[in-house]
Amino acid sequence: MPETTQFSETEGNGYTGGRLRPNTILLARYKIDAKLGGGGQGAVYQARDLNFPDARRLVAIKEMIVTTTDANLRASSLKTFQREANILATLNHPAIPKIYDFFDQNDSAFLIMEYINGNNLEEILIKTKRIPMDKILEWAIDLCDVLHYLHSYQPEPIIFRDMKPANIMIDSLGKVRLVDFGIAKIFVSGVKQTTIGTEGYSAPEQYKGNANPLSDIYSLGATLHHVITRKDPRLEPPFSFAERKLMDFNEEASSELATVLDKALNFDPDKRYQSCAEMKEAFLALRYRPTMSVSTPKANGATSEMPRRASRDLNSSTLDGVVQPIWTFKTEDEIRSSPASNDQMAFVGSYDTNLWAIDLNNGEFVWKRPSDAGIACAPGVDMPHSQVIIGSEDYTVRAISMRDGRINWTHITGNKVRSSPTVAHGYVFFGSDDGKLYALNADNGRYQWEYDAGAAIRSKPFISNDRVIFGTEGGEIIGLELNGTRKWAMRPKKAVTSSPFVDLEGICYVGSFDGFIYAIDADSGFSHWRVRTNGPVISSPTVHRNLVYVGSADGKLYCINTQTGKERWTMQTEKPIVASPIVHNGIVYIGGTDNIFYAVDAMSGKELWRFNAKGAITSGAHIADDLVMFGSLDHNLYALPVVQQ
Repeated sequence: MPETTQFSETEGNGYTGGRLRPNTILLARYKIDAKLGGGGQGAVYQARDLNFPDARRLVAIKEMIVTTTDANLRASSLKTFQREANILATLNHPAIPKIYDFFDQNDSAFLIMEYINGNNLEEILIKTKRIPMDKILEWAIDLCDVLHYLHSYQPEPIIFRDMKPANIMIDSLGKVRLVDFGIAKIFVSGVKQTTIGTEGYSAPEQYKGNANPLSDIYSLGATLHHVITRKDPRLEPPFSFAERKLMDFNEEASSELATVLDKALNFDPDKRYQSCAEMKEAFLALRYRPTMSVSTPKANGATSEMPRRASRDLNSSTLDGVVQPIWTFKTEDEIRSSPASNDQMAFVGSYDTNLWAIDLNNGEFVWKRPSDAGIACAPGVDMPHSQVIIGSEDYTVRAISMRDGRINWTHITGNKVRSSPTVAHGYVFFGSDDGKLYALNADNGRYQWEYDAGAAIRSKPFISNDRVIFGTEGGEIIGLELNGTRKWAMRPKKAVTSSPFVDLEGICYVGSFDGFIYAIDADSGFSHWRVRTNGPVISSPTVHRNLVYVGSADGKLYCINTQTGKERWTMQTEKPIVASPIVHNGIVYIGGTDNIFYAVDAMSGKELWRFNAKGAITSGAHIADDLVMFGSLDHNLYALPVVQQ
């Protein structure tokens, strides 16, 4: 991409690039990690907030430098900068980064902001050959929404003035974040009005210093035209978008979409959309026009409307030996974790950042509780307190009321939480990628203790009457006392993501990336036996009678005698098994990355039936009220009948 040309009248005003170096500490609190970008007026840095010594909390720091020797001009500039920083600090919209602090030091002013983990749209255009049109429309809708929020702000509207791909971040969840609100415009020296914008994207009236909400509509149209056609307007004659037809450069573009952008890019402001809300409606009509079948609806990520489902009568759920769902529930992204249930409600986390609550009887939407990142662990049910415990990759564990989805308490760790919580003895036990195993009071989330294992913990801890047992990504299986004191440790050759299971005899079963299934004395850590598979064992074992069942990345489901460690039978599938099995009424249920959910006779290993999902199944099933439920990477939670043999 060519260098962006700014036409803000600031040449020769005394600004220089950012000067902070890595490990510089500001206000004895913010430690500079790296420079993210910068220009003639300052820079943006990634920094760590040292007020959270046990957590890696990142912030972005925007530095603006004033090198003028005029004391009055300097004071005026800093006062104006702070006034605009205060306005931005009052903004509250999911697409606008949060602002935490403002201060000046020496000849610089600093703005402390939320750190966005992602890439700007200009970088994405460089790195990719194609962006799906549905995703572009999703971004367009979200950008209209945030611009409408700014234009409707009270007491006075806020005009963004510099909409372009470089100022649009796409975060790690694929969501739009608007960055760089042009605070640098107030650092001017002796001019009546600053004209700000970027050539190629700015509206005609903006060149005359007459920016208004309709100018932002033009710039958004220019930005989307660039994204769809991949023709950079900075390299083309001014205001020549009509010469570059969308459908000549992108076969996914429609004439209806071209009409929307043509209106937004009209030279005459009075002929454009007169608000971003109006423009948003046009994009919504394009994205959600009725062209898809009822059986494969797309969930609307911007609302809490109930996704469509397919309901079937229990008695007709098996047709000619083919199992049919009682109901399905579609979330907004992949389901990578197991569901749970309590009191006629099912709960499941999705990588769309939400914990979903669903009516167990009919698959109807009840409520959803968003986090700030994807959810890759299973919910833990705390029946005494009528709450669900869920971790998220936003570093946080939340206790959520089963009744209405309200948050009862939260606990922030130092990294992503991918370990499913276990509720036992009135406490919540879980691990984090920060390498620690936590114990919290289930009632109020109060910290009890933590154990530092030195490596990420992604397995679900097993809690017995006197032991806490879990695995680490560093390749250890660790047994603690209930007070967090280390009792024993065993070191396989590779990571232990598999969650341990302890049977009534006090034997712990767990798998490892080294390909082995281990049987260990839960009290002492003494090894009883190990069985080698032909692939990593990510699946978590379960025990039925004197048999242990577990899957392997070699594509096999293993059934092993708990006393001898000898294989009783194996069942071969077409692709790796990373999901965990569950046994009910003599049937083993397990899903595979071959998109198939299997029901297998627990004693013989004979396949009884199978169900084809539309995506890989990477987590365990859950049984409640004669339903076997499991999630899939196809975004669906399936509820199948528990069929008797």
